[in-house]
Amino acid sequence: MTLPAPSTIAEKARWPHGEPGEHMAVKPQEPREPHLLAARLAHAERLGDLGWAEWDLRTGEAAWSDQVYAMFGRDPVDGPIPLRDLAGHAETVDRPGLDRLLWSVVRRAVPGEAEFRVRRHGELRHLRAVLDPVVSGGRAAVHGVLQDITLRRRAERIMSDSRDMLLRVREQAAEEHHLSVELREAIMPGLDEAIDLPHVRVAVRYVAAGVESGLGGDWYDAVRLPDGGIQLAIGDVAGHGMPALAQMAQLRHALVGLAMTGHSPDRLLTWLNDLVLRRMPETTATAAVGRLDPVGGMFTWAQAGHPAPILVREGRAVQLDPPAGVLLGATDDEPYGLAAFRLRAGDLLLLFTDGLVERRARDIDEGVALAMEAAALLGTDPEGGLDRLIETVGGPDPEDDTCVLAVALPG
Repeated sequence: MTLPAPSTIAEKARWPHGEPGEHMAVKPQEPREPHLLAARLAHAERLGDLGWAEWDLRTGEAAWSDQVYAMFGRDPVDGPIPLRDLAGHAETVDRPGLDRLLWSVVRRAVPGEAEFRVRRHGELRHLRAVLDPVVSGGRAAVHGVLQDITLRRRAERIMSDSRDMLLRVREQAAEEHHLSVELREAIMPGLDEAIDLPHVRVAVRYVAAGVESGLGGDWYDAVRLPDGGIQLAIGDVAGHGMPALAQMAQLRHALVGLAMTGHSPDRLLTWLNDLVLRRMPETTATAAVGRLDPVGGMFTWAQAGHPAPILVREGRAVQLDPPAGVLLGATDDEPYGLAAFRLRAGDLLLLFTDGLVERRARDIDEGVALAMEAAALLGTDPEGGLDRLIETVGGPDPEDDTCVLAVALPG
């Protein structure tokens, strides 16, 4: 067919290269081959897990696509399931919903949809049916599109189960955290809080290595004694996890009770060592225990294989010379020595566990040197500087607990 030649400039603008027939041959579209269209439709149905169905309400005849037969696991030789019997093939609990859909479509001519489950060779499948009533030329029928949504429902169930599991894990974690806080308060009340004692300022930092409870094998104590003195103690139980935590609690509570006797630090360590050797045979631990007279400034102390405290005086830091003493649980043949010196106004005393200064890739003497440099900058109010001190020395040790106890005598 040749289009009329454009009669105006405006019409020519529509065809800038002239009439289609002037420069090209328009090839009529060839009719699609029926088998090719059917193959493409079947491929689309398989990709979308979709199929079509039709039921003639007057003759009772029905037609299904191959995909619907596959959904029901039905042999095409047996033909489609009659519409009146469709609900009977659904799972019992789903039949009422499918019956309501069929009643609405057939009796009220109202389209609708429903989900139901069928057994296909013993496997439970989720199907969705969208049905439309069709009345045309005296012909009444129901057209339907069915989709297998089993994978979608399975994915939704997995997501729902995952959400439920996550909520349970969160609830369990919250409960465990609550119990951990209560456990921490029972073993070491006021952890990381400033300690109010007469004539001194006391600050503490405690960082447990990978322990949910916030406690590990390290421990400390700073308490006023009945005679007005102050006991300062710090320790480290070998190991990690709940065993170390349980052993730490026994030692700390034992020392709290023994300190009420008023005996000297070396005697307290002797008793602790006896306890470990006789009642805690698999335990080894270190400790440093001191007694401070807050008025006169005399500090008497003993140690069991523990790093010696650092003294900061007039901006200069030194590590004290330790008295003799082996770690707790090693032997009962070595007595614990006793050392004493007088603190002055403006002095600061730093007790710490080896988690502060010891690292795998660093010599412990280097760690102690860093700790002394950082301690010299703390001044007489250590509360605000302990976090900075820990970071300067290398930060919390991920493999070991870190505990720092700072005691300052105001100037």
